Amino acid sequence: MNESIKEHSWIPLILVACASFIIALDTTFLNVSISQVVADLNTDVSTIQMTMAFYTLITATFMLLSAKLQDIVGKKKLFLIGAVLYGVGTFTAAISSNAIMLFAGWAVVEGIAGALMLPAIISIISGTYSGERRTFALAIESVMVVIAAAIGPLFGGIMTTFLSWRYGFAFELIIVVLILAMQKKIPNFTPTESKSDLDITGSIISIIGLFLLVIGILTLSEDTTASIVAMVLGVIALVIFALFEIKRKRKGNVPLLDIELFKDRNLRVGTVIMLLTYLVMEGGLFSLSLYLQSVLELSAFNTGLTMLPLTLSLLIFAVVAPNLSEKLNHKTLIAIGSILSIIGCLMLSYQFRMNTTMLDLMPGMFVLGAGLGFIMALCVDIALINIPSESHNNASGITSTGQSLGESMGTAIIGIILILGIMGGISNAVDHYAPEHSGDEQFHQDIYDYFQKVGNMNEIRLQGSTVVTIVDEIFQDAMAFVMQITAILMGVVFILTLRLKDKNIKK
Repeated sequence: MNESIKEHSWIPLILVACASFIIALDTTFLNVSISQVVADLNTDVSTIQMTMAFYTLITATFMLLSAKLQDIVGKKKLFLIGAVLYGVGTFTAAISSNAIMLFAGWAVVEGIAGALMLPAIISIISGTYSGERRTFALAIESVMVVIAAAIGPLFGGIMTTFLSWRYGFAFELIIVVLILAMQKKIPNFTPTESKSDLDITGSIISIIGLFLLVIGILTLSEDTTASIVAMVLGVIALVIFALFEIKRKRKGNVPLLDIELFKDRNLRVGTVIMLLTYLVMEGGLFSLSLYLQSVLELSAFNTGLTMLPLTLSLLIFAVVAPNLSEKLNHKTLIAIGSILSIIGCLMLSYQFRMNTTMLDLMPGMFVLGAGLGFIMALCVDIALINIPSESHNNASGITSTGQSLGESMGTAIIGIILILGIMGGISNAVDHYAPEHSGDEQFHQDIYDYFQKVGNMNEIRLQGSTVVTIVDEIFQDAMAFVMQITAILMGVVFILTLRLKDKNIKK
């Protein structure tokens, strides 16, 4: 490795962090552009949503295999292979003429590329920097993910409103070209294992297990029974995978994943904290975006603009966190972040009505973003604090898988919570505002049908003041339920934080 790069340059960090940025951007920027993509490609919403889901699914499925390939191919080489594939995928997505082409470029090619790059990004940073520089570098990498997730809706809104959603993929391609043009600035890492060390059986079992688990999560709102079956089978496959890996290591063979790493408390707890935090972030962005577009009927651009308080505070506090870690330990800052997130969720839970304004949402979104920013900037570093350098590749695969699972679970879990909130809200609202229809199943069904038409609020308003009042009550109940559940999840994060080992950063 080039020691001068290792000790003096931040260019490797900038390059790999840019890769993190575009991978994360891909998961959020089209959320506000779905209707335009549907129109341009002559397809339907469910097809585009499936494409978005499969991008996350494929990325998560191949994460553990990718982490091991670093040892065989080399961190830098694997990262660059992923970057080239990502460029091919994003170019294909940008010029898509139909939904199949978009699926191939975005979900399949970019999904595999993201899986190759994500664990390598963490490993390259951990292998290039040490001490305080590593803490700062890992925080910046996390900040780039936060920035991408935060500005994604606004970025997508601007692209869709003033240019085209295709320019979003074109922008990512420019970043890929810059990374490849400056690849010599990234240090080289010698592979530590050979092709014969690759655990093919373990790879297949892990892919099957992760695929079943994630697809079960992603389809929860469509077929609950089949989803639960898929998740159970996925968990069983992953248990079999763990037992197989333990047995393989005892025989003296190289495992795909060293299960003994899970003995480290910070890695275990830190990964779960990442999973829950990304779940809350993705679910929060999804529910807010859905509410702003469907209920308040905002355009893609105005949706992104309205979410600016959340995105700005996420960015500000994620950037501030590494500096504060020089005075406070990571555990304290993450605990503060979880408390702020809880407060933000509870503040928002009272604000969702058909006449809600940006000013009503601003305080809660700002506080929620601040809390998430603190946590996301520091959770990777504290998860890896006790992991020896020779195990960073494996550990990066674990943390990256946790992040991907959280992103996958976000929209699916929040979607289920919204449905539960709607179903419960209908009966309560009818009983309160139209008691004469309490036992009228047809009236209940009509109200549900009106709710399903949230894309055309004017039609609902024409049904009369009683229906408007009931639908308004349902919106409030459902969104309040979502925010209360996310507050509970952040409460779990706070409890888990108490189990972390402090990391004190000294000047």
